[in-house]
Amino acid sequence: MSNYNFQTIDWDLIPATEHLGTTGIAVWRTLQLEGLRIRRVEYSMGYLADHWCKKGHIVHCLEGEFVSELDNGQNFRLSQGMTYIVSDDLSSHRSFTENGVKLLIIDGDFLKPGK
Repeated sequence: MSNYNFQTIDWDLIPATEHLGTTGIAVWRTLQLEGLRIRRVEYSMGYLADHWCKKGHIVHCLEGEFVSELDNGQNFRLSQGMTYIVSDDLSSHRSFTENGVKLLIIDGDFLKPGK
């Protein structure tokens, strides 16, 4: 477990990177710390992730809504103020949004099995 000194994050000062989905674009602003990644992510209208993800995350919906689809066919619609959490390797999931969404996503070593 790492210790982090107090710090603030001005997301507008963190460079944006674009990641193409099967459809649409995801724009990430990423703060990488030892064992911890914090991202503000925006999915464009019609965004569908281009892969099934097995990584663990804490995903909090800041604005809009999206669907988190599991590879077992379950779908979960999350809207502003809702959060989901999953550990590494416990599900394969991908995201879709019709109208766009802004998310805060936190992941890291603490979500590995056995932690």
